[in-house]
Amino acid sequence: MKTILIMAFLFGLQISFAQGKYFTKSGHIDFFSHSPLEDIKANNDQVLSIIDTSNDEVVIYVLMKSFMFKKALMQEHFNENYVESDKFPKSIFKGTMAGYDVTKSGDQEVTLKGSLSLHGKTAPVDTKAIFNSSNSSIRLKGSFMVTVADFAIPIPRTVVDNIAKEIKVTFDLTHESYPKKQ
Repeated sequence: MKTILIMAFLFGLQISFAQGKYFTKSGHIDFFSHSPLEDIKANNDQVLSIIDTSNDEVVIYVLMKSFMFKKALMQEHFNENYVESDKFPKSIFKGTMAGYDVTKSGDQEVTLKGSLSLHGKTAPVDTKAIFNSSNSSIRLKGSFMVTVADFAIPIPRTVVDNIAKEIKVTFDLTHESYPKKQ
């Protein structure tokens, strides 16, 4: 009987620990910048993200070398000359989410506030997003603007007029309950 009570307590502890945690490692982020010479667009489908509804925390982790471009030369320049992926391999957003009800289904507008670390620098992010909760998943999607200067990304003088000063970052992240329900 004592063993059954201990097992029930540990099982309950495990359930309460896992409540409110949602996870994905296949989220999508893309960025777009318009310039007079050529538009620049890249996609990344290997985005790791965790949402903890028990404390409203959101973490998004991106490997910079996972961004894919149409042109191999653009990808090479992005990784070697601009974001310096060998030196700064990842970008991380850490923040909170407000204005949602996890028990409601359908789209809800939420506010994401936090900080984005990229290229060795950190800048604040404050944006609206769409939150959608269903059975055991949460989808979070939205966009925000990033200013190149905020992250000290070097732009060579020869192309400074051909590179946008602001870049639109779009995210679409579908999180599953953690641990994943069988």
